[in-house]
Amino acid sequence: MATFVMVNGIPGNMGKIVAETCVARGLELVPFSLTGEQIVENESEVAGKTIQLLKPSNREARIGEVLAKYPGLIAVDFTHPTAVNDNAKFYVAHKIPFVMGTTGGDREALMKLVQEKNHPSVIAPNMAKQIVAFQAMIEWLSKTFPTAFDGYKLSVVESHQKTKADTSGTAKAVVKSFENMGLDFDASRIEKVRNDQESMERMGVPEEYLSGHAFHTYSLDSADGTVHFEFRHNVCGRKIYAEGSVDAVNFLAAELAKGSAKPFNMMDVLHSGTMR
Repeated sequence: MATFVMVNGIPGNMGKIVAETCVARGLELVPFSLTGEQIVENESEVAGKTIQLLKPSNREARIGEVLAKYPGLIAVDFTHPTAVNDNAKFYVAHKIPFVMGTTGGDREALMKLVQEKNHPSVIAPNMAKQIVAFQAMIEWLSKTFPTAFDGYKLSVVESHQKTKADTSGTAKAVVKSFENMGLDFDASRIEKVRNDQESMERMGVPEEYLSGHAFHTYSLDSADGTVHFEFRHNVCGRKIYAEGSVDAVNFLAAELAKGSAKPFNMMDVLHSGTMR
């Protein structure tokens, strides 16, 4: 039986590539997408399909017909940080399992919502499996050797395309692990680069990927400045996130089929061994 997927965030770049990846991986793309009220278009051509765009003003009136035609659909959300919590409430209200790829929003409220309702979902600050593995490594380090970087100073800089509104959720998650090692740092001190020239000259982003990249550098320096550690993960393009999102959809579909669906994260997907 085909897995129906409703990719929300079309006509945005991330929404489009996720939709294309769903089709390439054999999933059934639902020809509807939640989008922002400010979007002028009412439909968009993606992956050989005409996708009808549902806005906050009409989605309540139309979601019934979508769910009736595509029962058991799973939503993938790559919309806007300001829409995260409202969209999550919409999914929960209509019993729509979802993968939340959008970062930002009130994450504590988001997690509280899905946990209280035990709503089937995959929520993570990053959908790329290799970066998820890196996060797991840093988290393991913080728990296993919590005093390894005593007295060190941390600095974090991340560069994304200038259209990204929020600070990197991945950077925030990694910083949390460093904080657990006793480093005096918090997410408000993460340096955000959203200027093309600076992204190229300072961060080394290739010009052809200025419109879609994620370059992160975490630097640790000893108190006297004689020792320097540096961790980096640099991504050009968006394909890695789309592939991980489809992995998350397949994982969630399998959990739903087993009757064991609940809130998950990408660590759960990684541990399942089903990621391609």
